[in-house]
Amino acid sequence: MREFQPEGQRLEKAESRAARYSFERLREAAEKGEILEARAALCDSAHNLIVDMGGTTGIIPREECAVGIAEGTVRDIAILSRVNKPVCFVVTGFEEGRGGALRPVLSRRKAQERCIRESLSKLRPGDILPARVTHLEQFGAFVDIGCGVVSLIPIDAISVSRISHPRDRFRVGQDIFAVVRSIEGGRITLSHRELLGTWAENAALFEPGQTVSGIVRSVEEYGVFVELTPNLAGLAERREWAVPGQQASVYIKNILPDRMKIKLILIDSFGGWSPPKPLRYYQTAGHIDRWVYSTPESGKVVETDFQL
Repeated sequence: MREFQPEGQRLEKAESRAARYSFERLREAAEKGEILEARAALCDSAHNLIVDMGGTTGIIPREECAVGIAEGTVRDIAILSRVNKPVCFVVTGFEEGRGGALRPVLSRRKAQERCIRESLSKLRPGDILPARVTHLEQFGAFVDIGCGVVSLIPIDAISVSRISHPRDRFRVGQDIFAVVRSIEGGRITLSHRELLGTWAENAALFEPGQTVSGIVRSVEEYGVFVELTPNLAGLAERREWAVPGQQASVYIKNILPDRMKIKLILIDSFGGWSPPKPLRYYQTAGHIDRWVYSTPESGKVVETDFQL
């Protein structure tokens, strides 16, 4: 099992479940410095997180809730937003709670620091890693890349096919894969489109003469762009009734690798926004030095060079 997983992925693992119901197991985990996970039940008035440990409750003191809280570089909304969600932690000790019962004292910050030190600090541009979507903004998707440490996928790096908002591609809580785009001052920025296949790989899923489903992504004076896959869109003649975001059925007239174009006939468009479809990944592990989206026959080069 990968040790530094996005939060939520170890919640039902045997070691986390056992520790939630056994003080003996918690003491053992404390001695070994194991990273465990449980659900935050509430945030008290002092902004300490109270964690449901099954047979008892644990406490994560405010300054131990996340890297940056003590320094003031992270706002307390990062604590409040964890309520009713899984949190990772290490057990740092035990204290006397109400009625004299012992309760475990936990630190999410120490788990994050260890994740940064032993895993994230060793990443380099082009490395592929699993992630979990935490929230979506107009400009991009924030994802957990380990123990609640968050990174950004800018909207233009989500897919080749342009979208109006990250919710067109992702949903909160979704497990995805991403590739390190850049590292500046310890800040990791990710990309996603390089894992969704080249033009040729996506075009190979279709044949001229087929009628297939798609999504209207934009309506221009010269035609309607319809997304066939997240990394492939075709152009149909303009139709006055077509609206961005609609589902569509399209007839494939031609596939032109030398021009990287798919010519379509828009048969129908209907309905409004629908949840994102499952993503098809062409690579989910390892490292990429250079990714070329364009075809060898095309005079246009569309690529990502992670070595720059």
